[in-house]
Amino acid sequence: MDEVGMEIIEMEKAALDRWGKGDPGGFLEICAPDVVYFDPYREARIDGLPALAALYKTIRGQVQFDCFELINPHVQASGNLAVLTFNYISFTGEDASRWNCTEVYRKEVDHCWRIIQTHWSYTNVFKYHKG
Repeated sequence: MDEVGMEIIEMEKAALDRWGKGDPGGFLEICAPDVVYFDPYREARIDGLPALAALYKTIRGQVQFDCFELINPHVQASGNLAVLTFNYISFTGEDASRWNCTEVYRKEVDHCWRIIQTHWSYTNVFKYHKG
């Protein structure tokens, strides 16, 4: 993997480390002001860092897990944009939570990579939502 890919994956892992301890601030620190966000718990897209920070404030301390794995992370970069995709598993005791994730990063004028689009979905929606 090239240097950009390794940098982005390390940023993601560091943010997830904090997330697992109930601190979503790691993600807020690496998001651009114009970030957009999707997850299966939201009916609509969240637009902008202030709105995402407001959401994360409501769940601070509530999301915790023992450890996690990024499975097959892949970064595709071109110019000032990079797309990170991976499968994700977090473990809390014997329980595992499985997700798909896509993060779009943009290199900003300060030369730092920032997330501009994030999308989380369940790996197997039928397993979690039986009708």
